[in-house]
Amino acid sequence: MLFNSFVFLGAFLPITYLVFWSLSSARGRYIWLALTGYVFYGFWDPRFCLLMAFSTLVSYSAGRVLLDYRDPTTRKLALVIPVTVDLMLLGFFKYANFAFDTLAGFASITGIHATFPHLNVILPVGISFYTFHTITYIVDAYRGVIRPTRNLFEFAAYVSLFSQLVAGPIVRFRQIEADLENIESANRTRWLPQGVSIFVIGLVEKVVVADSLASVVDPALASYSTLSTAGTWLAMLGYTFQLYFDFCGYSDMAVGLGFMFGLRIPWNFNSPYKATDPSDFWKRWHISLSSCLRDYLYIPLGGNRRGVPRMYANLMVTMLLGGLWHGANWTFVIWGAFHGAMLVAYRVFGKQWDGLPTLVRRSVMFVLVVVGWVFFRAGSIQMATSLLRSMFSPTAGGMVPHSLPFVVMLALAALWAVAAPNAREINERLVWRPAYGFVLAPAFGAVLAIMIAGGTSPFLYFQF
Repeated sequence: MLFNSFVFLGAFLPITYLVFWSLSSARGRYIWLALTGYVFYGFWDPRFCLLMAFSTLVSYSAGRVLLDYRDPTTRKLALVIPVTVDLMLLGFFKYANFAFDTLAGFASITGIHATFPHLNVILPVGISFYTFHTITYIVDAYRGVIRPTRNLFEFAAYVSLFSQLVAGPIVRFRQIEADLENIESANRTRWLPQGVSIFVIGLVEKVVVADSLASVVDPALASYSTLSTAGTWLAMLGYTFQLYFDFCGYSDMAVGLGFMFGLRIPWNFNSPYKATDPSDFWKRWHISLSSCLRDYLYIPLGGNRRGVPRMYANLMVTMLLGGLWHGANWTFVIWGAFHGAMLVAYRVFGKQWDGLPTLVRRSVMFVLVVVGWVFFRAGSIQMATSLLRSMFSPTAGGMVPHSLPFVVMLALAALWAVAAPNAREINERLVWRPAYGFVLAPAFGAVLAIMIAGGTSPFLYFQF
């Protein structure tokens, strides 16, 4: 089910909201949130509800063991076994064919005659996200950062919370633990204005901006080999803002929905194209993922505590795995390596870089991010190299469709992304007044009109 669909806006959300606030007990609200989460997830493919339920039970059981036992060996097993199970499930569904194809390619290069299977595996939507939810819960429980819950329904509601289930943000249990524990006494109207406002902003970002850009970008990149240098740059700039408003729109909608149900979901974006250096970019883009990679991978590897060479290696490993997390393709690995190399370069030349004017740093960083998105968007290394060749060497060819209106659209999107306040900043300043409804209502009406005319489209991060 999509947030930008009539079944969600006209049926699922109103029913879920009204029943949730009509229930008076914490247990009833936990069960309802868990049930609606499974309905939301099962709308895509009910079979994979069993997979999420299995992962939930494994992680909940691990939390109970960590809560009730103090024996180091038992606790270590309660950490290692469920995390291994979660990673094996993720590895099978997401990376099995990638591993077999890589082995086949290696065997071919070395002259070894070997046959590897190709599995007919369907990638469950959102498996990367809810797997991170369960793993961070187990690790935090083992570290003593959180006290595992004894309430199975509370934990099931946390894992299957529909607002952030299939494309994040990656919400750690400790980030909404207080709101879950106090869900029985939650105030329906306390965060309702923020919730509705942020949700509508997210809808506009996705439906009005991202999908409008996609209507030009997608067909242009489908025939990327015919584009000129100018056409390639326009297509990649379009994708740069399409991806941002698509994913940021989803994340803002998730935050808004959380507010509507009395849950403060963490913000996932903070105007990333205003970043002035690679480190700043990752403090602004997909914040929940970058913070998880830092806390559960980079720091455990040693972070910057074991000397400069080891720090550089830790940065590269972290970003390589971060790239691979996005998809089973070497293009994502290269994208991760590209950002890892930028982080290392910034550690080496940071003082000199920080001495440059802000506009220069921001502009260069933006161009580097656009170059990185080439690998992120390309379906193959061949496509990525072809796009980069067109971008950086004069190439004859065509322009993107409807180039003049597209340039205007692109300029407006860039103005919003770089100059206007983002949803997080709007929320911090928001003092609700009824007059705001005269702004939100036309915006919501525009979304509905576009949905009626053009249908609905999935979010880009669903594939990850």
